[in-house]
Formats: sequence, C-alpha cells, structure tokens
Amino acid sequence: MSRTLRVLFLLTPLVALNAWAAGFDGDRLAGILDAQPDDVKSRYIWRHPQETLEFFGLAPGSTVVEALPGGGWYTKILLPYLGADGLYIGADYAPQMYALFGFFNEQQLEEKKTWVTDFTAQAGGWAGDIGPTVAAFVLGSLPDDMKGTADTVLFIRALHNLARFESQGGYLTAAVRSAYEALKPGGVVGVVQHEARPDMPDDWASGRNGYLKKDFVIRVFTDAGFEFVGDSDVNENASDQPSTDDLVWRLPPTLTTSRNDPELRTKMEAIGESNRMTLKFRKPL
Repeated sequence: MSRTLRVLFLLTPLVALNAWAAGFDGDRLAGILDAQPDDVKSRYIWRHPQETLEFFGLAPGSTVVEALPGGGWYTKILLPYLGADGLYIGADYAPQMYALFGFFNEQQLEEKKTWVTDFTAQAGGWAGDIGPTVAAFVLGSLPDDMKGTADTVLFIRALHNLARFESQGGYLTAAVRSAYEALKPGGVVGVVQHEARPDMPDDWASGRNGYLKKDFVIRVFTDAGFEFVGDSDVNENASDQPSTDDLVWRLPPTLTTSRNDPELRTKMEAIGESNRMTLKFRKPL
C-alpha cells in the first residue's frame, strides 16, 4: 500500500496480517479498475478503491454486502471483482427514513417500497453472465436466510444519514445490527466516512452536515459487539477543513454551494473530495 497503515492488533501481528491479506487479488482488481470509464477513473485520486478494498481484505468469490449502493459507483467495481462464484448483496435505507429528508416526492418515496426487487434486477444486469449472484435487503430488515452468510459488509459514505436520523427511528442502531447479523463469525465491516475534526462541536458532527467523528463511529460499532481492528489514512484529505457553517456537499462531486459561483466552485474543486476515515471492524469468532 502506498500510504501509511495504522493498526491496532487484536490478534497476534502475524495472524492479523494474514487475515487481512487472505484472498485479496490486487492484480485482478487493478485490471477491473483500469477498465472502468474515464469519469469513474477520474475519482480514484479521492476514493482510492485499490488501496481501500485491499485494506478491507476483500476476496473474489466472497459474499459482500454494500450499504447504500446508490448509482452503483462501487457496485460496478465489486461485481466483476467478486466474479461468478461470489454473492453481492445491496442494502438500502429503510423506506420510511427517506421521508425524513424532506426533498423526496411522493413518486420517489413510493418507488422505495419496491427497491429490493428493482435494485436486484438492475445490479443483476450490471453483473451480466460472469458476475456474482445478486440480492438485496433493507437495513433493519435482514431476511433470516441472509444471517451469518456475509464475509464483508461495506459502509462507504453511508453512515451520516443513519446517524442524523437515529433519534427518529433508531436507524443507525438497526443498520449496525443488520451488519452484525449478516456477517459470519470473523467477518469484516469496512467503513469509509466523511470525518469531522475532533475539535468540531458534536452537534455539528451529528451527520446532518455529512461529517461524523472517528471516536463516535468506533464507539457505535464496538458497542454493537464488533472488535476494532484498525484504520488507514488512505482516504484522508488534509485540505478539507470545514467550519461550522459548512456541509460536506459543498465539495466535489456535489458542489451544492457553488453551482452559480464559478470562483467559489474553483476553490471547492481545489480542495477535492472530503476528508474520510477508513476503519476496519471484525465480528468476533
């Protein structure tokens, strides 16, 4: 890996390192990344998919749950990497949580009720004949037949809204519980999340501005029974220094605050995508 890897060993160092590296195929992933469209590759400088998935120890042929797959940026990388022997499972927010955002119309909210079926068909099309089997569920409503089946659960920029609406429905608690129940013993949770500086006010770093504090995320997962394995600085961006008046969506790719201000847009583009924590947890054996 090209950047510093910081690790808290919960096993002996040799066992831990072997566990992280087991099954990861760097050459396979590099080839898949190289084959992506130019607009996808242009974001590697900020998203570092090669280093990120290596840190999480993702293996071809494994079972992976991806929370909030959205438009499929990571999904379309994961599907060919997992291959025909793998299983990819998408996991969306609960339909009732979408109403809390306040900007989804009635048609969009109604479509969320059939997301599991619709996304399974869509991602199955992306997978094609050589991709993995595809399935889906809603966070907080894990089907019994998916319990104890996953090797890895990924929360990539997916936790802030769950935290934001936790007090209105326990959505973060339910999502982390789904991850725990979905994983096999020894299975891994990989987190990439917009990170707030430790000195920022807790109410600002509640998720409503997109950012969370690292110690908060670690506490959420360890309180749920996970072991904290370690973190990586691969997705850090020291240029992202928000004030309490800022939100993460001022930055690329959204650029919410500068759509009609070319000078401000140039400044936001110079910062790049957000500063992100990259954390690894494990379900105890």
